Amino acid sequence: MAVSFDLFGTLVAVDRPADPAGAVARQLRDRGVAVPDDWAAAYREAHVELAPGRELPLSDHVRAALASRGIDADGETVAGAVRAAFDGQVRTRDGASAAVAAAAERGPVGVLSNCSVSGLVERTVERSTLDPDEFDAVVASVDCGWRKPDSRAFDAVADALGVERSGLVHVGDDPATDGGADDCGARGVLLSDVPLSALPAHLEGSTCR
Repeated sequence: MAVSFDLFGTLVAVDRPADPAGAVARQLRDRGVAVPDDWAAAYREAHVELAPGRELPLSDHVRAALASRGIDADGETVAGAVRAAFDGQVRTRDGASAAVAAAAERGPVGVLSNCSVSGLVERTVERSTLDPDEFDAVVASVDCGWRKPDSRAFDAVADALGVERSGLVHVGDDPATDGGADDCGARGVLLSDVPLSALPAHLEGSTCR
């Protein structure tokens, strides 16, 4: 059995900007990138057509939004601005470390997180009080290209942990995304049913299908 954990809202809480477009704009200006007067509108517009379930790096969206207003920005500069805009204070949730340690006693452990900001999942794990060495794989949707609940997101973490989908238990807080584990042959555990404090005992008595 392998266990994957959702990150944001499950293992950690992170301060998110109240105005994402404004936060990105400030970071772009700090890096010398011109920001159009109608940036809020440009940020909200869809600039790239995606298949259902696909993930688009937010930095690609921001570059496309700037390009739609005639502004050509360096990719690494934009990526740094986007990451800084969403790099808020990290608080590890009560019971998270014990839950991860209990999972690690039973088999490989990973993170599977929906996140469109490149590098943010890894940085968040590092900035938390979780032990990064407990995780055998960290999979973000921005890297694997698929968002939960798409089955290919669960395939990505199962492959990284060396198990079939049927051997994966996924723990998360969101029925709409993390609950997709049950729909694709893995096993989902929602915090509304099993809080982190009860997860060690729950895993002790559980088996995968």
